[in-house]
Amino acid sequence: MSTEQNRRRRRATYVWKPEMIRALREHMDLTQRELADLLEVRQQTISEWETGLHTPHRSTQKTLSMVAERAGFPYLPQTAETPADGDGAQHNGEATAERVDAGGAGANSD
Repeated sequence: MSTEQNRRRRRATYVWKPEMIRALREHMDLTQRELADLLEVRQQTISEWETGLHTPHRSTQKTLSMVAERAGFPYLPQTAETPADGDGAQHNGEATAERVDAGGAGANSD
């Protein structure tokens, strides 16, 4: 991997959309409270993420990505350079997490 690829990879972050967070939680067969305990946040925070009221901080998005990978959650991270199909879904109907440059993470809440 080139130095430029390493830099781009470090700057990138996952953006978890509300439907993605809920899909991950349901995939893991967890309640909002159980996911909140796993991520060390309040249950209300999970609810706010799932309804789109707030989005997770970048550090929490990274943790969500690691949890998703360990749980075998089927998602396809997309880089800012890779065109997304706009609705956050893969062509096979699975949910996706978008991967964008760190500056484009949007509003954050913990």
